Amino acid sequence: MKTPQPDVLRTLAELVEINSVNPAYDGGRPEGEIAAYIGQFFRQAGIETLEQEVFPGRPNLIARLPGRNPARRLIFEAHTDTAGTGGMSIAPFEPVVSDGRLYGRGACDTKAGLAAMMHALGSLHREGVTPPCEIWVVAAADEEHSFYGVRKLCEGLEAAAAVVAEPTDLRLAIASKGVLRWRICCRGKAAHSSKPHLGINAIANMARVVLALEEDTRELGQRRHPLLGSATCNVGVIQGGRQVNFVPDFCAIEIDRRLLPGEEIPAVLEHYRQLLEAQTGLDAYMEPPMLEDYPLETAADSALVACAGGVLRDLGLDSAPVGVPYGSDASKLARAGVPGVIFGPGSIDQAHAAVEWVECDQVEQAMAFYRGLMLRFE
Repeated sequence: MKTPQPDVLRTLAELVEINSVNPAYDGGRPEGEIAAYIGQFFRQAGIETLEQEVFPGRPNLIARLPGRNPARRLIFEAHTDTAGTGGMSIAPFEPVVSDGRLYGRGACDTKAGLAAMMHALGSLHREGVTPPCEIWVVAAADEEHSFYGVRKLCEGLEAAAAVVAEPTDLRLAIASKGVLRWRICCRGKAAHSSKPHLGINAIANMARVVLALEEDTRELGQRRHPLLGSATCNVGVIQGGRQVNFVPDFCAIEIDRRLLPGEEIPAVLEHYRQLLEAQTGLDAYMEPPMLEDYPLETAADSALVACAGGVLRDLGLDSAPVGVPYGSDASKLARAGVPGVIFGPGSIDQAHAAVEWVECDQVEQAMAFYRGLMLRFE
């Protein structure tokens, strides 16, 4: 960063400098280092903090500012881990500001939102302002892999509402799709490829399953959500066969199914079990899900959405609610009884990208929004 920058951008740059790639990915590190930085930021500001251990060396960091009503709590949450750096064409941990953008891994997903939340809370305490509700800023671990950070946060949690930082281009997202991922496996019988009639080709049988899935997926478009569109189903991985002169005795596919509000995971899985059973003559089965995440839908007329919309209008920003196709920690909070919205600087198109960046002015606008909501939500 070559020229003087607002405090929130300096903090964002320092966050980007810390390698917090999720440890599940190559080159990743536990979130302890970035949590320590955030804790020091708040302690220097005189704001109370506590750590919640998710895994050893991988905590959630919670900053707390008391409100006038101790029975009401508003949570601002952002995750500290990032996607991996493989394939990046810029230095991931050397933040650079150029043409009004700050570059680096995690710049938009979601260290920009995190920095904005940190400074919004810090500004209230520095000015001696007591908000209507108790405010928590939560820096959560493990969003990019298994959501264990927010799951830990949800244990026994009581709060009136939550705002989760993800790159929404400063739009107020009140709905998001859920996701369900699982494997379907086909067993066959090995034989020499010169006598394929002596075997059972698991890949050929799986092809029947894939075609059935494609036909079934066309029907998903018949139901549409006003903000999210239709549900989707994608076969993203196929594995099978040992070598070209064998009849393959095993084949597996991995499926990514995006869910709409109102869809229940057990019912969705049962639908696909029935589809598989309808393919007669196959030795096929479904494995337990690898990932389950329910959709999010917060009522457009809820107190949180109304208050957030008012803050956005006052800032001259678009207050119309939108939906997003990706998941976030907000859906887990909602399942725990804490309704929420998703809002943050940056575009999801830059998240996980070879060149990740965020518009600097959006970071400052996000800080103004978070601060305004902290002051107005009762």
